[in-house]
Amino acid sequence: MLAALMLAVFTISVGFGILLPQLPDLIERLLGEASTAEHVSRATGLLTALYMFALFLCAPFWGRLSDQWGRRPVLLIGLVGFAATMLAFAVFETLTAVYVERALSGLFAAAVTPVALAAVTDVSATKAELGRRLTFVSLAGISGFLLGPTLGVALTRGLGGLGGAAGALAVPLVATGGLALIAALVVALTVRLAVATPPDAREVAVTSEPGLVRWLLALGFVVSAGVAVFEVGLALRGKQELGLTPAQIAAMFTLCSGVMIAVQALVFSPLVKPELTRWLIAPAFGVMGVGLFAVPLATEFPAMLGVVGAVAASAGILSPILTYWIAGHAGHKSGAELGKQTAAASLGAALGSGAGGLLYDVTWLPNAAFVLTAAVLGLAVWPSLWLPERLMPRRAKDP
Repeated sequence: MLAALMLAVFTISVGFGILLPQLPDLIERLLGEASTAEHVSRATGLLTALYMFALFLCAPFWGRLSDQWGRRPVLLIGLVGFAATMLAFAVFETLTAVYVERALSGLFAAAVTPVALAAVTDVSATKAELGRRLTFVSLAGISGFLLGPTLGVALTRGLGGLGGAAGALAVPLVATGGLALIAALVVALTVRLAVATPPDAREVAVTSEPGLVRWLLALGFVVSAGVAVFEVGLALRGKQELGLTPAQIAAMFTLCSGVMIAVQALVFSPLVKPELTRWLIAPAFGVMGVGLFAVPLATEFPAMLGVVGAVAASAGILSPILTYWIAGHAGHKSGAELGKQTAAASLGAALGSGAGGLLYDVTWLPNAAFVLTAAVLGLAVWPSLWLPERLMPRRAKDP
């Protein structure tokens, strides 16, 4: 069952990442003679934001529905729908079609990631087990993002030419759609229908401080916004200022995902008690803010790799830790709460992507997207300092 959930989340991440490093070149080609640096940066940000905004709107609904129907039917709807959108729009290559594809793909992707995390919560009997399994699912998502950009470039170069200009977009979409159908079949055969709440989750939920989950959701929003600004800015800066090729941009995204995998595997390894992860939240926000502020200062490719590593390490620590504590305090409403978590993260990613594109070329503040986001991350350090005590309240005594 865990492997099926990992495959489902991996597929959704591949579908998001497979076009990301190619978006500036793709948009430039679709706009033709009307293409300008401003148009390309705006469309890159808006396309990425549209996908995330669809996740924001739909994830809470799918999460609540999975609490009522069970995890398997909602996962199947999400995977089959995601596959259908990717395959249907593979035959088109217009900017309008790309906008529609991103919106519909986001709608169905919203039924996969939060529900997969809720299914993990259902079958995890202890905190340590919950932490490890959530990490496995998270690592599957990062691995999809890791392979997505590289796979997109490889498919476009290797097979895209077979269909002319249309092949550059069609081949990655068809490949991802086929993978989503395979994942749906595996989920149908292995994921059980019943919903259960682990004893540890119920026990923690009884003594949770009111409003604590909302704080965690807000911090998750900030992390996702920071990552989105970083990703869009990285693609645009790599192409327009540093003159990097799509392959070099993909290499930076690959490094980003590799670092995230390494730090997550360490943080939720048997060497670290899950309860101790709460102490890492504030320092990670500080490192991420400094890393984003340093992005414009890195003018050479090796320096960019160093900055990418710092931002990736801090984001890789924060995302699974926040998910773990939200899941632990969700109780019997894990689908609904993790749906909200996905929605908060997606809204942050949508706004961050839009801001990353719209603020990239502004003249009133040099490097505005990076500077402003770094400031917000710095401000998030203060409330994070109080979280360790709030996340470990006294347990209520049994009646």
